[in-house]
Amino acid sequence: MKRLAAFCALLTAMAATAAFAVECHDVSHDGNRYAVCEATAQEDLRLFLRDPENRILGHFSSVNKSLPASEDLIFGMNAGMYHADRSPVGLYIEEDSQEGRLLTNASAGNFGLLPNGVFCIGETRVDVIETLRFKDAEPVCRFATQSGPMLVIEGTLHPRFLVDSTSRFIRNGVGTSADGQRVVFAISNNAVTFHEFGRLFKDHLGLPNALYFDGKVSRLYAPELDRNDAGFWLGPIVGIVRGDAQQK
Repeated sequence: MKRLAAFCALLTAMAATAAFAVECHDVSHDGNRYAVCEATAQEDLRLFLRDPENRILGHFSSVNKSLPASEDLIFGMNAGMYHADRSPVGLYIEEDSQEGRLLTNASAGNFGLLPNGVFCIGETRVDVIETLRFKDAEPVCRFATQSGPMLVIEGTLHPRFLVDSTSRFIRNGVGTSADGQRVVFAISNNAVTFHEFGRLFKDHLGLPNALYFDGKVSRLYAPELDRNDAGFWLGPIVGIVRGDAQQK
């Protein structure tokens, strides 16, 4: 009985660890290479922008330093476009504070290539939601960041993406499952088109909704892949945090 109890305790511990895991790996799709990190809605997903003194964090290392000693950043990625002062373009929500507003009109650049969308981290689910649907539904988000364009909308590629496009950049984004329980972040390891990047989420990852975060400045923090990309200061950053209780 003691052995059975010990075995059951081990299984429980393993299940708890798995429930708080973020899995990162390199994949290939249609001749392009990507780093993909997958998690569940049960993860401690957060957005980061400023420290308590209202200074822009800007780097993964600064995010880590801003956390309590009992917590660690185990995944990070830039999470939306920003102005020259690193303030977010469009809606940004971080717990009880909001910076910027929901932008619904077309504009120049990738952000305004409608439809765009919002990455919403709720209490029990995580969703990528097209902007006009977000405006109508008014979901409750603990954290939210608006970006654009949408890569995949309800299982369909963005209508403006061209198969023969010559615009290629390192790109990153996020996709979510229909039930809001699966979230997948991806960054290309070589320059790709929007069409190629969208098909990664739609065809390879099987996600019905996906959102573009940015290009050129795309960065990833994934210790599992030995990645801690350096570069210019970032604006909004999405991260997964693990505390002491989750590590035991």
